[in-house]
Amino acid sequence: MSAQHTSFHPYILQAHEGEAVWWTTARVTLKATSTLTGGALSLVEVLAPPDYAPPWHVHHRDDEMFYILDGSFLFKCGDELFEGGKGAFVFLPRDIPHSFKNVGGTLARFLVLNAPAGFDQFIVDAGTPALEEGLPPQPLDFGRMAAVAAKYGVEILGPPPF
Repeated sequence: MSAQHTSFHPYILQAHEGEAVWWTTARVTLKATSTLTGGALSLVEVLAPPDYAPPWHVHHRDDEMFYILDGSFLFKCGDELFEGGKGAFVFLPRDIPHSFKNVGGTLARFLVLNAPAGFDQFIVDAGTPALEEGLPPQPLDFGRMAAVAAKYGVEILGPPPF
């Protein structure tokens, strides 16, 4: 078996650059994709309204990390519950159900890193291209999201636990 050589190139995305997707009730901007990192990781920036909370779910292929740029969040991972605000870093290991909620009462902004990559493509496939600035005009169909999720090793378990 021969080793495959992949050539990566440095790149920069400025603020407000990157493919933008409306996903659930948030706006997600892709910063590091599966393609650009050779599958090593994905990084997205999320702009989320107050009370934003994705469904209770579990990642079977990737670990998920959050860095909060603005806002305040409540996280539930398995039986653990914890809060984090601006500057907080959160690690959620694969195979443990989790969710989180913007509890700050204001628009929140945070980074989500997944390793290995793949979650970025789930967002693209389950969401819709953001056609303008701001948040989506209507929430995503969770049934559609659940159907796409399985392809990326994500299992939707139910509504947010908050």
